[in-house]
Amino acid sequence: QVQVVESGGGLVQAGGSLRLSCAASGSIFSINIMAWYRQAPGKQRDLVARITNGGITNYADSVKGRFTISRDNAKDTVYLQMNSLKPEDTAVYYCNVVARTMGSFRSYWGQGTQVTVSS
Repeated sequence: QVQVVESGGGLVQAGGSLRLSCAASGSIFSINIMAWYRQAPGKQRDLVARITNGGITNYADSVKGRFTISRDNAKDTVYLQMNSLKPEDTAVYYCNVVARTMGSFRSYWGQGTQVTVSS
């Protein structure tokens, strides 16, 4: 089994910064993609950014130039540096990990961390 735990959310003023962390643990053989999603009240969960084990990144258009995703493969940890935050970035941020344990690759989710940006 794989556990995924996020940290680093909180309340920040518009224009401020936050750094989210997400650590995967358990019987992990390898991790392919690590990603951040977010879900605002009444809306669907959307991809924010993702990074492959080779370091290739993709971002939602709404966060390009403001957010940076990175990972530490030795620690099975992914980070999301969020700068120039806007009120519309307010959401619960979820970490998603595509990992292989005993069998094939599976998708695992964290419990989410709240990010609130005040105007």
